[in-house]
Amino acid sequence: MKEIYSLILFFVFTLVIKAQNIDEIVAIVGTEMVLKSEIESQYLQFLSQGNFKDEKIKCEIIEDILFQKLLINQAKIDSIKISDEEINNEIINRLNYFERQLGSISKIEEYFGKSKQDIESELFRVINEQFLAQKVQNSITTNINITPSEVLDYYNQNINDIPFIAEQLEISQLVIKPKFSNEEKEILRSRLNSFRERVYSGEDFKMLATLYSDDIGSASKGGELGFVNRGDLVPEFERAAFKLDINEISEVIETDYGLHIIQMIERRGEQINVRHILLKKKVSSTEMYNARSRIQEILNEINSNEISFDEAVEKYSEHDSKNNRGIILNPINMSTMNNVDDLDPNLKIMVNKMSIYDISTPFIMKLDDDTEAYRIIRLNKKVNAHRANLTDDFAVIKDLAINFKKQEKQLFWIDKILKKTYVKIHSNISSCSYKNKWIN
Repeated sequence: MKEIYSLILFFVFTLVIKAQNIDEIVAIVGTEMVLKSEIESQYLQFLSQGNFKDEKIKCEIIEDILFQKLLINQAKIDSIKISDEEINNEIINRLNYFERQLGSISKIEEYFGKSKQDIESELFRVINEQFLAQKVQNSITTNINITPSEVLDYYNQNINDIPFIAEQLEISQLVIKPKFSNEEKEILRSRLNSFRERVYSGEDFKMLATLYSDDIGSASKGGELGFVNRGDLVPEFERAAFKLDINEISEVIETDYGLHIIQMIERRGEQINVRHILLKKKVSSTEMYNARSRIQEILNEINSNEISFDEAVEKYSEHDSKNNRGIILNPINMSTMNNVDDLDPNLKIMVNKMSIYDISTPFIMKLDDDTEAYRIIRLNKKVNAHRANLTDDFAVIKDLAINFKKQEKQLFWIDKILKKTYVKIHSNISSCSYKNKWIN
């Protein structure tokens, strides 16, 4: 979700900073102006997602922008301030994201047709307005509580609009990883040490990373990761990276992704920009076969009642999920229940053949580092697709009821503030049917 959100921000900011006709004012809310380019940029974003032209959606975009301007105007009336530090930290984060997408600061400048200083200045304005609007909007809907009787009332009054819940499953897994031999590890370590020596002898780290690194994403940028914060990297990598001086190269370090050497490029407080060369662990077919044999032996123990599945997970599993009794957590909300359509295709195929409490045969899974392992799974629980109800899905309906209550409070706030705020709507956008009384 974080990446999707960043992509949206990138797209919107691209359109804003490149927008033409920025002098055409189509509305005024208090002291805030709505520009035609703001509306067009967000509508273009909607169309870019494969949607057809829809004037109703465009009107919804306009009303959302009017609301944002009303929030910003009220923030200024209430003397709400955003610190320069907050804004500058966000500027750094967004520039870092742009840099990861485009490759370098010079390419960012070329893409936007502006200097870094001008881009930062425009970002400062945009971010300040976004943060002001967020603060006011949050203040409107804070401290909203809801009672069980209100949830019941909401359910009864909106029963035909209550959403369907997709089929959900609770699944536990036991994972066995193929071993990576010390001999193979030493071969990779030796190669990385040779790269290290070549750089200190005058060769370019960037060129070696481009030619040899198994991290395809960074190899095309000479191994450069772009600025990251402390806490963004895996612990072993981070510990080594933050100890480095400018241009210093680390010793060979090992992470779940493989073996690395790291070179420090630049440091800004608790942010660093480094480049690295990664050599991934390559597991032999023999070790994969051995992993399958080990997990089959464990499955035989379970099937012969020598050990329970839960005990086997605790004793044998080589995956972090063992800390949660082997349960595969939903990555979106960390629930133990997963929507069947969101499952990995191989897992979905396997689980569709199973009944409650069945244990699968061994099959291959892809790990986060793109290597493979074997797993067996148990289907613990299955909830068929259904319309949400108070018995099984109270939390879902409660969230819907709270959101409805927030929307009501927000509409009440808009109505109250509009009565004392100057609003001028250009005839070009006055034909929309708005939810709120923007036109008196």
